[in-house]
Amino acid sequence: KMLDKTEYMNDLLDWYQNLLTEKQLQCMSLYYYEDLSLAEIAEEVNTSRSAVFDLLKRTAHILDEYEKKLHLVENYKKRSKIYAELSALHNQEVDKLVGELEKIDTE
Repeated sequence: KMLDKTEYMNDLLDWYQNLLTEKQLQCMSLYYYEDLSLAEIAEEVNTSRSAVFDLLKRTAHILDEYEKKLHLVENYKKRSKIYAELSALHNQEVDKLVGELEKIDTE
């Protein structure tokens, strides 16, 4: 369950990090990407452990709200599944089109 939440938060950060403040992004990155403890993050950003906890909780909520409104992660996962299914057909024309769509997704 915790691994699922971490994976979900990592996905949200990948898609919505540019919408966060510098401090929100720093704390979320240290916690979710680098797996630092609240105490380690508090020391890194020169604040209290409880302030870090509150910031992480608020930022996770903000990211979740972005996803509920914009569905970027959900839609990406759906597209990726469809791309994989189309690629499994082993049709050259379909493979070419899937390649073009994947290029657009990474731009």
